[in-house]
Amino acid sequence: MPGTTPRELGLLADCESCFGLCCVALPFSASADFAVDKAAGQPCHNLRDDFRCGIHAQLRQRGFPGCTVFDCFGAGQKVSQVTFGGTSWRQAPATASQMYAVFPVMRQLHELLWYVAEALTLEATRPIHDELRRLLEETGRLTEESADVLATLDVGAHLDTVNTLLLRTSELVRAGREGREHRGADLIGAKLKGADLRAANLRGAYLIGADLRGADLRLADLIGADLRGADLSGADLTDAIFLTQAQLNAAAGDAATRLPVSLTRPAHWAQAPSASGGTRTPAGSGRPRTPGAPRRRPRRR
Repeated sequence: MPGTTPRELGLLADCESCFGLCCVALPFSASADFAVDKAAGQPCHNLRDDFRCGIHAQLRQRGFPGCTVFDCFGAGQKVSQVTFGGTSWRQAPATASQMYAVFPVMRQLHELLWYVAEALTLEATRPIHDELRRLLEETGRLTEESADVLATLDVGAHLDTVNTLLLRTSELVRAGREGREHRGADLIGAKLKGADLRAANLRGAYLIGADLRGADLRLADLIGADLRGADLSGADLTDAIFLTQAQLNAAAGDAATRLPVSLTRPAHWAQAPSASGGTRTPAGSGRPRTPGAPRRRPRRR
C-alpha cells in the first residue's frame, strides 16, 4: 500500500529535479498574468540553461504573476526523473515533443491523487475508504506507465471514475448540513462579505474577484472553484475540502484568513492584492479538465 500524504506520493513540486517543463511545455498569452506571448514547446525567455528561472524572485514585479500561482503537483519531477529517466529535452531533443505531451497528462493524474489522498484523511469517508484506496493505487500505477502509454492515455475516462468517488466524498462530508448550492455558479465579483457558506457546494464556481472577506467557508467543497483575485481576508477555510495551494495563491488574503493545516499562507498576501492573481492556463485551451473545474466561459450547471 503506497503512502497517502502529498510528500509520500510525490505531489509536492520539486523544481530542482525538473527540466523546467512548465516553462517550456505550456503556452501563455500576453495578459495581466504574463508579460509576453509564448507558444507551447517554446522555452520561456527567462528560463536559464540550468532550468532555473532567471527572475524567480521578481516574477510579480516583472509581469509574470501567473507563474507564481501555478502548481504541477509534482508532475514536473515525475516526468523528468521517472518517465524520461533523468534525460532532459536539451540532452535528447528528439524526446522533447513527447515529454511536453506527457507533462499535462501527468499533472492531471497527480492532481487526482491529491484529491483522493485528501478524501482518505476525512473521518466522514470511512464507508468508502476501501474504494478510495483502490483508486489511489490505480491512479498511482498510471503515473508509472511509459511515455508512449501516458501520451495516449484517456485521462477523461479515468477522471470520470475518480469524480464519482469525489462527489460521494463531498456528500458524506456535508451530510446533514444545509449548505448553499452553487455548483458551477457565476459568482464573479459577488458581494459575499461575511456570508455563511458553511458546507456550500462551490464545485467549479466562478468566484473571480469575489468579496469573501470574513466569509465562513468551513466544510465547503471548493474543488475547481476559480478564486482568482477573490478577497479571502478574514475568511474561515479551516475545514474546506479539495482546496489547493494554487487556488490560494491565485486569491488575496491576510493574516486573519484561517486555512487548512495542510496549506500555506501565500507570501504575497502581505502585499497589496494582485490585479490579476491569475493562474497559468494554456492559451486558447482552458484549464486541464479536473473534477468540477471551471471552463473558460462562465456557464451555469
